[in-house]
Amino acid sequence: MKADPAAQLALLDLQRLDSQADQLRHHRRTMPEVVELGALEPQRREVDDRRRDQQIVVDDLTLAQRRADADVEQVRARRTRDQGRMDAGLVTNPKDLERMQGELVSLERRIGVLEDAELEVMEQLEQAEQALATTTSELAAIDVRVTDLVATRDEKTADIDARLADLDGTRAPAAAELPTDLVALYERLRAAKDGVGTAELRQRRCGGCHLGIDNAELQVIRSTAEDQVVRCEECQRILVRTAESGL
Repeated sequence: MKADPAAQLALLDLQRLDSQADQLRHHRRTMPEVVELGALEPQRREVDDRRRDQQIVVDDLTLAQRRADADVEQVRARRTRDQGRMDAGLVTNPKDLERMQGELVSLERRIGVLEDAELEVMEQLEQAEQALATTTSELAAIDVRVTDLVATRDEKTADIDARLADLDGTRAPAAAELPTDLVALYERLRAAKDGVGTAELRQRRCGGCHLGIDNAELQVIRSTAEDQVVRCEECQRILVRTAESGL
């Protein structure tokens, strides 16, 4: 392939623009805020799952406490009713009175058992509510951090996108002035060579793979016409000869 030496030098400028754009895109992907947000995502999911499970426990215990309260109140009401009948002298038969007194003793024991169960549920509910409150606070702190990180990330991203737009505005006309076949080769090599399709031959070294050029290859390059596009023997990138090439 042939290309005017000036076009080959301009190709280096195009590579510099593309490299700057690649660096900006890499920074956009790997900025600290993006990395931390990526780490916070599974952490938040785990905390939110834990909060949801704890909420279920609290809801179940709240329902259990209501049932326990209702059970205690029901037995207390029966005790109060029976005690009231006895106090009012409504039970006059000795056997009925003896039976009712025995029932009152049984009701008193039943109330004690139910109150113990009620207290146990209350204690479990209090512990569950404390755990839920702790997890809810942890989740809220994560959400505050996420909000701050997103704001910073978006601000930095907007700045990077603006700089990329400026570079693209400079690149488009620069690429349009170059031979289409040269640009096509450069683009293919860029895609295959980690974004670097052309490099300067500087001090007998390829600026792409950074390997030195042996004397035999240098002799071939010296004898090659200036408008002939030279490729690195090692990495196949386009080599652009300059005054600093050491030829």
